[in-house]
Amino acid sequence: MFRICKSIELESGHLLSKHPGNCQFPHGHTRSVELVFCAESLDTQDMVLDFKAIKEMMGDFLEQFDHALCMNTQDPHYEEFRAIYGDRIIPFEKQDPTSEAMAFAVYQHAAAALKRAAKGACNYPVRDCVRLERVRVWETSSSWAEYQA
Repeated sequence: MFRICKSIELESGHLLSKHPGNCQFPHGHTRSVELVFCAESLDTQDMVLDFKAIKEMMGDFLEQFDHALCMNTQDPHYEEFRAIYGDRIIPFEKQDPTSEAMAFAVYQHAAAALKRAAKGACNYPVRDCVRLERVRVWETSSSWAEYQA
C-alpha cells in the first residue's frame, strides 16, 4: 500500500461550552490538519495522488476555519456571536467543536471531495482507487485527534 500525507496549517479558534475549565472560553490554536490518502498502485505519473489535487479539493473548505471561531450551535451565545461576526463563526451542530469533531468534519468533506474529484471535478487526475485513510487534527504540537472510517 502506498500512502501520502498532506499537512495544512491554519489558525483557528473555538470554545467548548461543555468544558468545565478554561476551554469554555474563546481561545485559539495553530492547527495542523493532516490528510492521509492511499492506493495499492501508483498512477501514470508514479503518484498516489497529486498534492495539488488535495489542495484543490480542500482549499475553500479549510480556508473557512482560518481566523474563525468554531462554536456549538447550542452555546447560549452562539446566535449573538453569529450576528456580530457572521460567517467567521463556524457552527458545529449540537456539539462542541473539539479536535475530534473537527477531524470528523474534515474527513467527511475530504471523502466527498475525493469522490467528486475521481469523477472529473478536479484539474488534476484522481483515480477512483485512491482512498482517504484518515484525518488527523493537531491542536498543539503535542496533542492531536484523528478520525478514520
